[in-house]
Amino acid sequence: MSGCLWPCASANATTSGSGGLFRPKAKGPAELVRRAQELLRFLSDHREPCGGKLDAKREHKVLRGTSVSRLGRRSPEALTNCRAMLMHGMADLSKSIREMKFVLYGNGEAEPVAEACTQLTKEFFKENALRLVIVCLPYMDLETQKDVTQVIANLQRQKVDSRLVASDYLEVNQDLLDILLTGYENKEIAIHYSSMLRDCIRHQVAARYVLYSQHMQKFFDYIQFPDFNLASDAFKTFKELLTRHKSSAAEFFTKSYDWFFSEFNSKLLQSSNYIIRRQAIQLLGDILLERSNSAVMVRYISSKEHLIILMNLLREQSKAIQVEAFRVFKLFTANQNKPAEITGILLTNKNKILRFLADFTLDKEDRLFESDKAQVAADISAMKL
Repeated sequence: MSGCLWPCASANATTSGSGGLFRPKAKGPAELVRRAQELLRFLSDHREPCGGKLDAKREHKVLRGTSVSRLGRRSPEALTNCRAMLMHGMADLSKSIREMKFVLYGNGEAEPVAEACTQLTKEFFKENALRLVIVCLPYMDLETQKDVTQVIANLQRQKVDSRLVASDYLEVNQDLLDILLTGYENKEIAIHYSSMLRDCIRHQVAARYVLYSQHMQKFFDYIQFPDFNLASDAFKTFKELLTRHKSSAAEFFTKSYDWFFSEFNSKLLQSSNYIIRRQAIQLLGDILLERSNSAVMVRYISSKEHLIILMNLLREQSKAIQVEAFRVFKLFTANQNKPAEITGILLTNKNKILRFLADFTLDKEDRLFESDKAQVAADISAMKL
């Protein structure tokens, strides 16, 4: 049938599985990638939600939208055949993705073969399949989306000739990271895109790009999404960016100190949302106690505004927040070169702080905590004008 949606596929092909895109099972990893790529490329050219999300009206819209360039004036029977081929193609794509997952992970009966994984990885990145997968992900059904995220996660770790091919690919295709980052603004694909993004930022070159991109500031808004799952997922990615690659994170904090901690304090530490405050104070402790961030830590604990925020967090009813806040507060008191304004605040509140420490206990005995608390009390007691 000439002019149908799926190139080189006849009406009989929809049932026989032969011809064009509906070929027999791929013989090897390279052919498997090429077959999936053909299906992805077509889907990329006809972007309309498909798979399990495609209802009858939407199917007709897809077909009607391609009628001028691909179908011409077709009979109802021709449209029905094309609709069947469209759905068959989506099923074939799902099967191809699933077969790639079997190559990379094994199928329960057999372990993955290293050589097959290498062949699939080389072909996948050589043929630009990652771009097609990312672009087409919103138009796949849920199960295929899940399979895709697993395939991408595995490919990020695959080495070819001792090199991480994914890292080299992302270095010259950084715009794909922009696409993944904008996924947070689409609830239907946010979780899948963010999962793929976290796999990408395992590579330092990708993480550095995101840290200095315009998207970094948007995380402070994503973390405040009313949808708990999306907000938690955004925070997970945010934390990964700030803690995985120590040298890049330290450089970022130094270069972006003013705007970053201004946003961090106002939108996270002082948020009205308990969960956000708890996550934020824990992350702040991780950042400041990381040895590679020592210069940033000294700068942070030299600010009276920061000290006031921490003292307010110590007054929280939540013991979890109090404990995490104490972990940061002790850095202020241990500083041997406290600015005069820091010393003044601590002296003004000396008695209140000592009373608080006397009553501040954990449910379970913790010798390190008790030791730290005793040291802070000693430092405060010894302070003079």
